[in-house]
Amino acid sequence: MSSLSNKYKSKIKTSILIADVASWICVISLMALVLMSSVRENNLRNWDSHVVRGSQLSMSHRPCDEIYVVGEGETLHTISDKCGDPYIVERNPHIHDPDDVFPGLVIKIVPFNNNKSWR
Repeated sequence: MSSLSNKYKSKIKTSILIADVASWICVISLMALVLMSSVRENNLRNWDSHVVRGSQLSMSHRPCDEIYVVGEGETLHTISDKCGDPYIVERNPHIHDPDDVFPGLVIKIVPFNNNKSWR
């Protein structure tokens, strides 16, 4: 009988060892996930600082793309003058009040070089 109890004791010790190893794997995996999420969050914060908006686009090669993000201090009139598109309000039905334009508003424009009727 003592051989039977030794077998059971051996199985119990093996089970406990497997449970301990599984616990450590879970802890290490959880720590790795926390670390990766904090690194990703920092990268997203850095990405936000590199967003280029309306008035900053005037320094690039193409200041007036078809999709335009209104920058700080811009109005539809200044954007129209800069891009040569007098029909911004007509092309953007989501603009209900032309005086209520805010930074971050996305508008569709037809840049000067694509606007045949305005030239």
